[in-house]
Amino acid sequence: MEWLLAPATAAAASTLRGELTAFLRRHAEESDVVDDAGLVVSELLGNAVEHAGGPIWVTLDWSASRPELVVHDLGPTFDVGKLTLPTGDSVRGRGLWLVSQLATDLDVVAKRDVGKRIGTVLPLTRRVERSIDPPRREVNPLPALDEAGPTGFGRESFLRALVVELARTAENSTGPASAEQTVAQVGATVGGQMEEEYRRAREVAGRLTVDQITDCYLRLKAAINGDFYVISADEERIVLGNRRCPFGDTVRRAPALCRMTSSVFGGIAARNHGDAVVLLDERIAVGDPECRVTVLLGEAARKNPGGHHYRQHG
Repeated sequence: MEWLLAPATAAAASTLRGELTAFLRRHAEESDVVDDAGLVVSELLGNAVEHAGGPIWVTLDWSASRPELVVHDLGPTFDVGKLTLPTGDSVRGRGLWLVSQLATDLDVVAKRDVGKRIGTVLPLTRRVERSIDPPRREVNPLPALDEAGPTGFGRESFLRALVVELARTAENSTGPASAEQTVAQVGATVGGQMEEEYRRAREVAGRLTVDQITDCYLRLKAAINGDFYVISADEERIVLGNRRCPFGDTVRRAPALCRMTSSVFGGIAARNHGDAVVLLDERIAVGDPECRVTVLLGEAARKNPGGHHYRQHG
């Protein structure tokens, strides 16, 4: 689940803290430590609101036994190793020190341009049950009014808004998990057609090589106004950077759209190398200056427990 706080106000952070704590309370096995987890959420959001000076992106991933909370912001970073309990009457730094005591694996990573990523594992385990996630925070996926030209909104603005609004409607109707499956399925279907177009244009038959897969990625993303480039490529992994998101600034209001890229890339890689894992290492959608996508192939994919997994069927 992902949320965007823009503007990042104390009131918005408080509302999100309540929403997240309520979700944790519904699904946690240990009800007596939910308030501790809520305090961790509150301190991390409060720190970001106070120091970031810009939008904040929040992700909660409970695919493992314990939930991982990640907060992206554009504020200054700090050294986890230097967190100590403040002495005297000072309150500065007390909240982050408390987080380091209540949660585990507190990790702070500076972004390449500006800002940081704070990740931590909350002290809860998930109760075995059918998960019903709360709806994500309301965002406005429609094109900004200043995008309109003399005759109104153009086709690109309309289609971009259509894709985002369809995804949001599916999520509100059937839940986040179902909506994500829908986006992934759309990406896989579209990716298959794009691969067939690439094969016809390049007159390629049989399994695509690593170089051909990389060329295919660049071709299909350039066609929809992305700006992907190759960082490295070998038999185990393909690493791509991207300077411009095809969805434009809209992706910052709906970071889940990144799953489309994951599904397209993963499907093409799996059809040609059996197994693939896609890692969205950096994303413009959560405040990084560029995207960085790693596609693991074959045995390297099978050995990696993280990311989005794809396997050739049939």
